[in-house]
Amino acid sequence: MHETTKILVTGGAGFIGSHIVDRLVSGNCQVRVIDNLSTGNLTNISQHLKKDTVDFVKGDIRDFELVKKCVYDVDAVVHLAAITSVPFSIKQPQLTHETNVTGTLNLLNASVEAEVSKFVFISSCAVYGEPEYLPVDELHPTNQISPYAESKLVGEQHCLDFHKRHLLKSVVLRLFNVYGPRQGVNDYSGVITKFIDRSKQKLPLIIYGDGSQTRDFVNVHDVAEAILKALENASTEGEIFNIGFGAATSVNELAKHILDLAGLNLEISHEKPRDGEIENTFADISKAEKFLKYKPAFSLHDGLRALLFGHTQ
Repeated sequence: MHETTKILVTGGAGFIGSHIVDRLVSGNCQVRVIDNLSTGNLTNISQHLKKDTVDFVKGDIRDFELVKKCVYDVDAVVHLAAITSVPFSIKQPQLTHETNVTGTLNLLNASVEAEVSKFVFISSCAVYGEPEYLPVDELHPTNQISPYAESKLVGEQHCLDFHKRHLLKSVVLRLFNVYGPRQGVNDYSGVITKFIDRSKQKLPLIIYGDGSQTRDFVNVHDVAEAILKALENASTEGEIFNIGFGAATSVNELAKHILDLAGLNLEISHEKPRDGEIENTFADISKAEKFLKYKPAFSLHDGLRALLFGHTQ
C-alpha cells in the first residue's frame, strides 16, 4: 500500500483490530480507529496514541452521523466492530442486530458517500452452522444457529450487494477460531484464552460438553496478514474467503496440549454444552491460499508457547 493510504479500522482497539493497526502503522499507512471500547481496550493501541500515529475516535457504529465523519477522507475500511459472542447474542439479539447489521449498513452507506475505495468485512465461520462436510469450503451451505451468526451473514450479504451494484468494492473474510496476544479474559472469551488464564492461576480447566468438539484455531498474526492481503489484492474483490489454519483440534486435545506445555497436572472439569455452539468445524483454506496467497505461519504449538511464556506481543 502507498504510504499516504488512510485506513479506517472499526473495532481497532480490540484483540484482532489492534494487531491490524500495528501492521498498518508499520507499513506507513495513516490509520483512524473507531471503537466504543465495550470489549476493546486503549492499552492495545497505546503506543500509537502516544506517538500520534493513530487517530482514535471513541464512538459506536450505530451512530450514523459519527460514522460519516470517521469515513471522511479514508481510502479503505476494515470492519471488525461487532458483538462477537454467541452466548451474548442469544441473551441480547436486538442489540446484536443493531450493532452487527445496522452498524454495518451505516458504514457501507457512509463509505459510498465518501467514495471509499475498498471495504473488508470481517465475518465468521459461525455462518456455516453445524457442517454437513469437512473441511468447510466457501460453497458450504449456510445454517445459522445463533443471532450472532445470523447477523454476520446478513452483514456479508449487504457488503456483497453493494459490490455487485458497483457502489463499493468489498471483500468478506470468514474467520475461524482466532487466538493470540491481547485477547481479553471474560465470560465470553475464547477457549484458549480461558485455558491459559486458568492454567497460570493453577485452576482447573473448564470444558463445556465432553470436549470431543473440534475447532480450527488460527493465530491472530496470520489473520492480520490475511486482512492486509485482502486490502492490497484487487482480484479478491467481491469474494468470500475462509481464514483459518486448516486443521481440526479437539477441545480435549487443546487442554492436554496447554497443560503439557506448561508442565502442569491440573484437573479438567466438564460442564453442560452452551447454546448455539457448533460441534465440529475446520476450514478449507485452499481458496485463500490460491487467490490471497495466504499461508498461515503460526502452528498451534508455537502460538500456545508464545502465549504461555510471553514470546510475542
